[in-house]
Amino acid sequence: MGRGDLTNREWSLLEPHLPPLGGRDGRWNDHRTVINGILFRIRTGVPWRDLPERYGSWKTVYERHRRWSADGTWDRIPHAVQADADLAGGSTGRWPGSTRRRAGPISKRPVPARPSRGSRKKDDAPAPPARRGTRTIPGGLTCKIHLAGEGGCRPMALLLTPGQWGDAPQMIEVLDRIRVLRPFGGRPRTRPEHISGDKAYSSRRNRRYLRRRHIRHTIPEPKDQRANRQRRGRADGRPAGSDRDRYRRRNEVERTIIRLKNSRAVATRYDKRAYVFHGTITAAAIRLRLRQ
Repeated sequence: MGRGDLTNREWSLLEPHLPPLGGRDGRWNDHRTVINGILFRIRTGVPWRDLPERYGSWKTVYERHRRWSADGTWDRIPHAVQADADLAGGSTGRWPGSTRRRAGPISKRPVPARPSRGSRKKDDAPAPPARRGTRTIPGGLTCKIHLAGEGGCRPMALLLTPGQWGDAPQMIEVLDRIRVLRPFGGRPRTRPEHISGDKAYSSRRNRRYLRRRHIRHTIPEPKDQRANRQRRGRADGRPAGSDRDRYRRRNEVERTIIRLKNSRAVATRYDKRAYVFHGTITAAAIRLRLRQ
């Protein structure tokens, strides 16, 4: 076993949620060997061709990672692991999270043109980028990772967008991706108890969405919005409250981003296709949750 490979405890938690081996997966390339190879590449950032021989054929490792990124296998595993944590009592049940962005390096491939400012209204949330089968990661020279995290630096949902897209319009999209499966059946839990976010997520649209879903939230109000509300007087409603103690816990999202960026393939964004890079981030998040 190499350094950084899955331990027996981590493998016992992950194995029940993996798809069965098919005919294309090879005779001896079992899931544990391939996943260790994927985690080695995510951790070190080496090219796929430079994977150590102990992980088998690099083509098999890359093909399985690409296929699991495309068919949603990487997206289903975190929900199943979260359900196991709830059953074992390892989950806090509180989601003091917010979305968070990370700017990637300069892309080496052509990217689509930047949309015009008048193409959508200020509060309209842009649609999430579709799978880019033959195109690079969209968005200027950078991309962003929007993240919702649980207490204890455990990621719950993430969204990949172009680098020029704002943070506030993506908050609802990230919250809608939260799915906590119930171990004994039933509809998954999708509504957190409390949401904490910085001033970048303060908007009428976001606050209206949270009030409609009866979600308590701690989002400070910027000075310009506070001045506009005071100028409008009674017509603009009550002031937004803020709990300092709850707001301090927002640093857990920052620490979660730092832990994800410890994986070199996440911090430097070597994948040129959006759905493959999304699978890379999700695999790093799964390993982070398994270690906790």
